[in-house]
Order: sequence, then structure tokens, then C-alpha cells
Amino acid sequence: MKDYDLIIMGAGVAGMSASIYASRYRLEHLIFGETPGGQGILAGTVENYPGYVSIPGPELMQKFIEQVGHYGVEIKQEGVRGLATQKHREVRGNTEFEVKTDKETYQAKTLILAMGANFRHLNIPGEEKFIGKGVSYCTHCDAPFFKDKIVAVVGGGDAAVTGALHIAEFAQKVYLLHRRDEYRAEPAWVEKLRQNKKIEQVLSTQITQILGTEKVENISLDKPYQGSTMLKVDGVFIEIGQVPSSALAGQLGVAIDEQGYIKVAPSMATNVPGVFAAGDLTAIEGGIHFRQFITAASDGARAAASVYQFLQGKAPTPSWGKVKLEIGDRR
Repeated sequence: MKDYDLIIMGAGVAGMSASIYASRYRLEHLIFGETPGGQGILAGTVENYPGYVSIPGPELMQKFIEQVGHYGVEIKQEGVRGLATQKHREVRGNTEFEVKTDKETYQAKTLILAMGANFRHLNIPGEEKFIGKGVSYCTHCDAPFFKDKIVAVVGGGDAAVTGALHIAEFAQKVYLLHRRDEYRAEPAWVEKLRQNKKIEQVLSTQITQILGTEKVENISLDKPYQGSTMLKVDGVFIEIGQVPSSALAGQLGVAIDEQGYIKVAPSMATNVPGVFAAGDLTAIEGGIHFRQFITAASDGARAAASVYQFLQGKAPTPSWGKVKLEIGDRR
């Protein structure tokens, strides 16, 4: 059985950023991710990642994948079924972990957990019944299926607001329902929302049930809107946040908070020596949950640097030897 320096769990922004830095540190490693690009490929338009005024999420993630591949690192699209400690002697570089998939068992001295998060459900009648029949958790995946239709989007954060804007490019009408009277999304997105005549804002209101026969036909509300507690819609997009995918971490004894986030130090280290975490499933004490491309990339880079320090016993220093300074660069 081959023993790697590092195995990265997750092939999204955090995991692939960690891989790029791990390659720079010459750490022999693998990445596991059933969907290379992770949830980054679901973003319709990214307008807050440095270097790009505006870029589709799938295009940006393809650039990540290509950069990881440039270093010859393999992204294994195998589902991980278990994590275990093979040896746990608290000696730097001797901790070994097993990663078990449906096909094989792999071994590494360190781990970076970057599995991201799963979509949160409303847990109301009709939701599970109509998944794939009008109920969706990905506006940027399924919006084209609702051309000239009437749809509802649920949520008040960036994902819900940008999702409503994207769906409005296809749909006849979009109802954006939020349980509060103001949004949590970035003001720039909210401004665009309010300028879009296809989108009706339904605030301080919640969906109580999704109804239909073979597919979604109506939603019921907890209070009347324009004189009725029933809205006729062809689809419901649920964008109310995510639940951290931290279940596997518990198999190693990694500390998890009450909301399911992996507890990490600013170095991205967990309470288990040799295990680090990055991205949407982490929580730094005193910090905020800020799920953005830029923060996930930063987490991944710091986690890789910490792995290097853990294995080598010295502070990591990135190599800038091959960086070409362009005209106007004042680095």
C-alpha cells in the first residue's frame, strides 16, 4: 500500500487550492472528489473573485482543475466510505490515516478535509415528492428547464438572490419568497434584483406546502399574498443555505460544533494531529461563516501550508522562482 504525504478530501475550491499549494511544497498527494469542481460549478456568474470582473462558475472551476492537473495530481472520483487512524503516535510525520473507498484503501500521513456542504431542505409536505419534478436546489443547473414558466425561489442570501436573477433570464415570472423582511445578500445583488421587473418580492412569508399531481402546480403560504394563500407555480427552487458535510470527520474523533461545522484553529488544524480542514465545513472560533470562492481558496492554501509545516517542522515559504513579473507589477 502506497503511503502519501497527504490526501485531500474534496475537489472544490478549497480542496483544489490546497492541492495547488501542496504541489508547490512538493508533497505527494491525492484528491478525492466525486464531482471535480464541487459546488463551484453550480455558480452561474462569479463577480467577486480577484482577477475576473465576471466569469461563469463552471469556467472558473475548469481553470482550477487544469491547474491541479498541470502538477500531475490525480483527482480520484471515488466515493469515500470511511476514514480510520492506522497509526496514531504523536510524533511529527508518523501519524498515518486510512481512506477507504468502494474500490481501494489508501494511506497518508496527513489529511485535509474539504468536503463542503449539502443543500438544506425546507422539510415541508410535498418537497421530497416533487424533487426532480419541479423542486430543485440548483437554480443555475435547472433554470433553462423553466423557460416561459412561473417559478418560486425561496431564500434571502446571495444564492437565492443571484438564483432569482438567473432564472429571470428564462422564466416568465419569478416569485422570491423570504421569511424575513430584508435580505442577507450583498447589496449589489439586491439592487439588481429590485430593478428586475420579472421578479416579485414576497417578504416575511414562508411556504408551508408544495402541491401538484405529477409535477409542481401550486405552493401554499403561511399568510395571504395578494388576497390568497395559494400561488400557482411550475417550479420551486430552494436556496436556504447548506449543511456541512462533516459526518466522516467524526470517525477520526475530529471536534464538531453544535451546527455540524468542523472546529479549526486559524492554521486550519483540527484537534486531531495531522488532520486539517478547509472551506465551507469549517468554523474558526470567533469567525463568521463566509462561504465565498475567495475564502475557500484561502482556507485551502493555509491548510496546505500547515500540512507542510507539520511534516517538515519549519515555516513554509512559497516558491516564486517561476513567477514572471509583468509590466506594472510592483510586487
